This record gives sequence, structure tokens and C-alpha cells, in this order.
Amino acid sequence: MTLEIKSITKGFENTTVLKDISLVLEPGVYGLLGANGSGKTTFMRIICGVMKADKGSIIYNGENTNEKPDFFRAVLGFLPQDFRYYPEFTGLKFLLYMAALKEIDNQKAKEKCNELLHLVGLEDVKNKKIKKYSGGMKQRLGIAQAMINDPKVLILDEPTVGLDPKERVRFRNLISSFSKEKIIILSTHIVSDVEYIADEILMLNHGKIENRGSATELVKEIEGQVWECVVQPAAAREMRTKYVVSNEKHEAEGMTLRIVSKEQPIENAKKVQPTLEDLYLYYIR
Repeated sequence: MTLEIKSITKGFENTTVLKDISLVLEPGVYGLLGANGSGKTTFMRIICGVMKADKGSIIYNGENTNEKPDFFRAVLGFLPQDFRYYPEFTGLKFLLYMAALKEIDNQKAKEKCNELLHLVGLEDVKNKKIKKYSGGMKQRLGIAQAMINDPKVLILDEPTVGLDPKERVRFRNLISSFSKEKIIILSTHIVSDVEYIADEILMLNHGKIENRGSATELVKEIEGQVWECVVQPAAAREMRTKYVVSNEKHEAEGMTLRIVSKEQPIENAKKVQPTLEDLYLYYIR
């Protein structure tokens, strides 16, 4: 099973949002990491066929998805960033409605919906109206509706926005639990959401895939270039203008800065191990 993204380019008015992106994806979890406005949502919508590219094509198992959209929709699951639902519907009724739209047999739909509600931890509230769900519960319902047709390709656009840390961990564990034999693309600007579950991370910056690889592979790019030092607040303000500061912490003796720089920023700076977040901030500086 392969999903081939061939030379995808997209622009709006005088701005090019995506620039000649080409990728070949096989089963696994892919974290699409980029700042807000980097083109993640546009990219996801083009893959799903919600939006047309100016140039390029999406090929699934050798078939052009623009030429055979129904063929691709049958194997596609999509959780958009602005997941819409009917607030007066219960969780179960909403899933049954989505199953009907996908023309799933009634008996099979009931079994599948109850199975998914159990999987995402909503079995106890399946007869509760969605408007009474918490943000995390709504997102889990969104995942369930994306899984209703047992998709081979699952696209999740900023799925953890607005979730508290506990819900984000639960969400990541859920994605990991059904990642086998599927191509899962998870877009986010929250580094920790993809650092531990993505088999491969795709760094999207200024409309291009700047780099790709595992978290361990990617951080090697800035090996020996991450420093920590303690400075006074006035010096910290100046250093922010000169360097990529990935973190800062106020302490009794001053401010501890974490800096990405090829050269030692100041004399007392000490090298530390780089993280994916350091690399991410280095890219979007």
C-alpha cells in the first residue's frame, strides 16, 4: 500500500502556499510538523480531495485519486481541524448517521459504531447529547467518525488543539493503538504530539518539506549546536535578537536560556543535547 504525493503546488492570489511537494508514504504514522500558516491544512485538504491543487496529483496504489475519487473515499478517513457535528445528536446517533452517509449496512453499522465508541472511551456516554461533551470527548468522537469505514488512509488535521495534557496523551495512545497497516498523517504545531508516536516526521516550512525522518535522525542536524547559559534580563533581551532561543526560565541568579547556534553564544554557555523542539524552532525562526 502506497500513497504517492507528486509535485503538489497550491497558491492563493499572489502567495504560493505549497511548493512542489513530492512524497511516497507507506503504512505508518507520519507527523506533519509546521507553524500555524505553514500550509498544513491546505496540504491535508488536497490529499483528501476537499481542495484542488494548482499542480500535481495524489496517487493511491497506482490510481490517481482525482480520476477515481469514489475509489479513494472508500479507503479514506478524515478528521478536519474544524470538525463539525450536530449538537442535539447523541454520540451513537451521530456515528450511525455518518455510517449511513458512507452506505454501510445497518446491522454492520451498529456493531461498528459501538465498537468504535468503546475504542475511543465514549461507550458510557454514547446516549448523551454531543453538546454536553467536553472538548476531548468531541475530538475522540471525531476520530471515531473518521474510522467508521475502517480506512486504510487516515488524515488528522490539528486533532489535539484545545485538549488538556491528559487528553493529548490519551489521544496519542489511541492513534498508536490502530496504526498498524494504515497510513496515518497527523498534522500539528505541537511537537510532543508527534515526537513519541510518529514513525517519521515531515517538517513543513514555507510551503516545502524541509526535512523528514525519525525524531532521532532529525535532531542530529543540530547536534553540538544547542547551548544553555545563565544571563541577566537585559542581556537576555539582546540575545533574543541575535539567536534562536528555544526556551527560557527565570531563576534566582538570572535567566537560563536555551539557544540554538553554531557558535558558542557567550563564554559560560554549555552544550546540551538537542531536542525535536529545538530543531522545530530553528526551522521556523
